[in-house]
Amino acid sequence: MEVQGASELERESVDFTGSSALRMTEIPSEAPKRTVDNTQTPPTLSSQSISLRHRPSRLSKYGVAFQPPEDDAIHYHDDAKEMPFFAKGRDFESTFTNHKYTSEEKETLRTYESQDYLPSHSEVYKNWIKRQPSRLDWDLWVMMGLIGFVVGFIGFLLHQTIEWLTDIRINKASEYLAVDNLLLAWGWCVGFSTLFLLFGTVFVVYLRPSAAGSGIPELICFLNGTQVRHIFNVKTLVIKFISCCLSVGSGLPVGPEGPMIHLGSLVGAGISQFKSDTLKVQLPFFERFRNSEDRRNFVSAGAAAGVSAAFGAPVGGLLFSMEEVSSFWNDKLSWQIFFCCMISVFTSSLFNSAFKGFDFTGSFGLFKSTQFILFKVYQGFDFHIAVFVPTILIGVLGGALGGVFTIINLKIARARKRILSSIASSQLQRLCRVLEPLIILILYISISVFLPAAFPCTPFQCMVKSNQTTGEQLWCEKQSAGRSLSWLANISDTQFYNCPPGVVLNSTDQTAVFTNKTYNQVSTLLMTNGERAIKRLFSRETHAEFEFFPLLAVFLVYFLCACWSAGTAISSGLVVPMLLIGAIYGRMIGIAMVKMFGVFIGNTLWAWIDPGAMALIGAASFFGGVTRLTMSLTVIMMELTNDIQFLLPIMVAIMVAKWVGDFFTHPMYHALLELKCIPFLASEPIVYNSRKRRLNLELYTAGNVMSSNVVTFDDRENVKNIAEVLLNTTHSGFPVLGKSNKGHQVFVGTITRLELTVLLRHQASFIQPNKPVTCDVTAVEYEQLTIDKLDDPAATEQSLLDYANLPQYTFTKIYLVGNLVFLLAILM
Repeated sequence: MEVQGASELERESVDFTGSSALRMTEIPSEAPKRTVDNTQTPPTLSSQSISLRHRPSRLSKYGVAFQPPEDDAIHYHDDAKEMPFFAKGRDFESTFTNHKYTSEEKETLRTYESQDYLPSHSEVYKNWIKRQPSRLDWDLWVMMGLIGFVVGFIGFLLHQTIEWLTDIRINKASEYLAVDNLLLAWGWCVGFSTLFLLFGTVFVVYLRPSAAGSGIPELICFLNGTQVRHIFNVKTLVIKFISCCLSVGSGLPVGPEGPMIHLGSLVGAGISQFKSDTLKVQLPFFERFRNSEDRRNFVSAGAAAGVSAAFGAPVGGLLFSMEEVSSFWNDKLSWQIFFCCMISVFTSSLFNSAFKGFDFTGSFGLFKSTQFILFKVYQGFDFHIAVFVPTILIGVLGGALGGVFTIINLKIARARKRILSSIASSQLQRLCRVLEPLIILILYISISVFLPAAFPCTPFQCMVKSNQTTGEQLWCEKQSAGRSLSWLANISDTQFYNCPPGVVLNSTDQTAVFTNKTYNQVSTLLMTNGERAIKRLFSRETHAEFEFFPLLAVFLVYFLCACWSAGTAISSGLVVPMLLIGAIYGRMIGIAMVKMFGVFIGNTLWAWIDPGAMALIGAASFFGGVTRLTMSLTVIMMELTNDIQFLLPIMVAIMVAKWVGDFFTHPMYHALLELKCIPFLASEPIVYNSRKRRLNLELYTAGNVMSSNVVTFDDRENVKNIAEVLLNTTHSGFPVLGKSNKGHQVFVGTITRLELTVLLRHQASFIQPNKPVTCDVTAVEYEQLTIDKLDDPAATEQSLLDYANLPQYTFTKIYLVGNLVFLLAILM
């Protein structure tokens, strides 16, 4: 909420979400009264200050004068074109530098409304609470369990759908590649993937643009206290689920984990309220949860459950919600969200263990570690203190490359916004947005099919062995520089591409089979999905499975394509690409160490010199370098791999990556909020004086950043004056002043434009001249005051015009504070 008259610093850095916890502050009686009365004309704003291009009318359905851009992907500010490419405080900025907004971007920031976290404990709120069932803990636990189950089941459906589409695409392409028909394999992949991705992007562009991306930045902003439109809508949920399945299943270098977090928060926001404005449904269950505090707590729980279902990481989900997305937290909420995450993982793991691509495996109830431990590491190592040398190096690379990744992604996003905003036709804009991910997909498929042909086939000799833990494995002996290197390779994941099939020979005792099959290293990583490629890179004692230059080629392709794909008009996330990119350069460092020091299989002291172990550290470092997560990321990596032995190296890599990344850019999700011009309040703003010295904010109060000439209301205000202020001002927050027992003016609270508009639509709350004042807490119900939008903005605006122009409302008043306590629901 923006209060008119506040200074630039206040509008950019001060959060108003705490306005429900107001403190009575006396104002000296001799101070000039800045309030609107019968004889005072309400201040008006200049035409320049209300000339926002995305402002459709004076009064929108959300009750505010201005609305945020309907689609921030195509809204570009003209004065942003004048900013230098490497302008300080824009995309290339350390975390110790505030983001530098242009004048038009600041105007967009002001269009967003804030929201309170705690409900107000007023007479109207108390009257509403009295009609609700007693506040017992059991219904909270039931709701948390219900959210966890639904999110877990959605995670199961998402995983199985993506697995099913991926198997169809890869299996058919492998058949064509086996007979050396590259053109037919390319045609199949392009046709199959383009068809599904086309539907996925069309749904987003034409039906719900807010379903694009991961949704995590908008979720963070909502839980920080900013009202963001359409992010918690059943239509958004459906479109996001469909688009995520189709985009990830098509083979685009993106992942489903980010959208899964948003889907979880959607479930938490919807199920807990048992109502839907889109479906016109309002069920009479759990009505007492329909308040700001409980709703945001359930949204936090849904986000944590989404992380749990996506990664199989219940503790990581809890920590992610606490560290990254939630602004309010307490011990009781921790236990409840932990329970929600537990139910979510239980549900997704139970069903994922019993099905593969929706085919029942006949083992319902058996929890398979290969399903709920996504990247399970089967071989653990003891490590020497020397491991921290490459770990620090990998951490530095993770922070630097994470900063580069963020900067490139932001520059691509700005270029996209600038190009789309220059197109006059809205239909052509939409067409360009649909075509962009299709172009990336065709380019990526072309590289995946034809680039492996530039690399030779890798021969190996394998003896088939039976392993109850990992299934059928191949114990391989590869000739390299006159010596044999051993590694374990899963035959089901190795891509043979168009390499010679080799000859299979039986041993003399018929107990083993030998073969000289060959495979293609680049195709093994590109002609599959991201999760399977990560498993290959994390595999231990596979020193010679991949070589340096094939990994470098895959790294360049995947880094650029993933960076470009993030931000297009599809529902997708970056978690899998981040893990894969980090695992590639981590494995490259591991290969370099093997070249220098040799292979130490079975050596307790130096067995940690393993490319797979370095790949795990690299994945964690790049993830941390992009997102700057610490606690939650460390736990997530442990739960993803079950490799507790490498906890310390992973922690060191993450911390180093965060420190290095902080010198280059803001965290990825926070940088995207700045790009979208959505207000976000950091834990502590960074303010410098004219001498470039950082100020100690503990020495200042809110009064140091506020300005005068604030538009205020008396606790008993004329209807005519209220209507005139609403029609002639553009800000959304108004202080209300009352009088103490000593006759001094005191600040008693704030009221928003939407709340005032709702009150004026209910004439039962009006106080007619010469009529006795009655105290009626049911004049306007609590549910009516806490609505999100108006049913008929045009009729409401006409009513405001009538109140401002018709003489009978000149002396009609309305109590904002006082004996008519129904309004205390939003003031006290």
